[in-house]
Amino acid sequence: MPMKRKVLLFLYATVVVVCAIGLFNSTTNRAEFTIKASIQASTQDEDYIGLLALKHYVEQQSNGRVEVQLYPSGQFCGSVPECIGNLQKGVLELFPSTAGGTGNFFSPAQVIDLPYVFSDDQQAECVLAGPLMDEMRQQVLQQGLNLRLLGVSNTGGWRNFATTNKAIHTPKDLKGLKIRTTPADIQQELVRQLGANPTPISWAELYTALATGVVEGSKNGIQDIIGAKLEEHLKYVILDGHSYMATLWWFSEPVWQSLPTDIQQIVLDGFQLQVNAANQYVKDQQDNSYRLFEAAGGTIYRPSVAEKQAFIDASSHMRPWFAERFGNNWLDLLDKAVAQCPANSAS
Repeated sequence: MPMKRKVLLFLYATVVVVCAIGLFNSTTNRAEFTIKASIQASTQDEDYIGLLALKHYVEQQSNGRVEVQLYPSGQFCGSVPECIGNLQKGVLELFPSTAGGTGNFFSPAQVIDLPYVFSDDQQAECVLAGPLMDEMRQQVLQQGLNLRLLGVSNTGGWRNFATTNKAIHTPKDLKGLKIRTTPADIQQELVRQLGANPTPISWAELYTALATGVVEGSKNGIQDIIGAKLEEHLKYVILDGHSYMATLWWFSEPVWQSLPTDIQQIVLDGFQLQVNAANQYVKDQQDNSYRLFEAAGGTIYRPSVAEKQAFIDASSHMRPWFAERFGNNWLDLLDKAVAQCPANSAS
C-alpha cells in the first residue's frame, strides 16, 4: 500500500477512535438507547474499522441519545450460534455472519456463495446492496426469526485456493488434496466437485491443521491468511476468486422495533458508512497482503482466461446442487441481480 494511503488510513482510524471515546465519555450518562455490536474478529479487522465509523456517526447524529458499544474478538459471545441467539433474544443488537454461517438459520442465503458468480468488487457490491438482499431480509422477517438484515459488507476480499506443497493451476491439480472448509454445505460441495476432499475445521484450529498435515490447503482471502500467519505454511495461492467474502449484518428485530423512527434512520445511514469504510479498508490492504505473502516465500499464480474457465466448468454442477435443495427462485433472483449490475470493464 502506498505510504500516503497508510498514513490517511491511520489518521482516519485514529480520529474515529478519539471522537468516539470523547463522545462516549460525554454522553454515556444520558444515552437513551444502547446498541451492542459484537464481532469474532480483532480490532485490526475490517469489520471493526467499519463499526468505528458506525459508532462515531450514530452517537454524533443522535446527539448522544444512542451509545454504541463494540465487543471485538468474541468478547460478548463466542460462536455464531450463540451470538445469533443473543440477537433473537434482544440481549445483543448487531452481529455479522458469513453466508455459510447464515445458512445455519436461513439456508437459501448460501446463494451468494455460489462460485464464480461475481466478476469484480463493483458487481458484487451492487448485487449485495440490491433487490436480492431485500428479498432475503423480508423472508427472514416473515419466518419470525427475530433478525433484521441491515446489509452486507466485505470481510476479507476474495476466496482463493491456497496450498502448502503443491501449486494449483487447474482443477485437476486439486484432485485428492485435503482442503479446509467451514462447516457450510456449499463450501464443502464446491471442494468436492473440484475433486478435492473437503475437511471442515474451525478457524482457530487451521494453523495447527496446516502445520501437521491434517489439511493441505484452504480457501481464504489473503488478508485472513496474513492476519493468522498462515503464510508460514501456505506457500501457493491461485487467484481463482471463486467467491466474494461477504458478511451479512444482522440486527435484533425486537430491539429494532423498540427504536424510534428517527433513530432507526440514523442507524441505517451509519451502517452505510460502516459498509463503505470496511470495503475500502479491504481494498487498501489487499495488495499489501499479497506482497507480504510473496515476501514470506509464497507464490501467487494468476490463471489465464482459459484456466479460469476450467474452474468454472468444473464447478458447473453447483447450481443444480443448490436448486435441488432450495429451488430455482433464489437462482433466478441472483441471475437477475447480476444482469442488472455490470462488472467494471476496466478490471
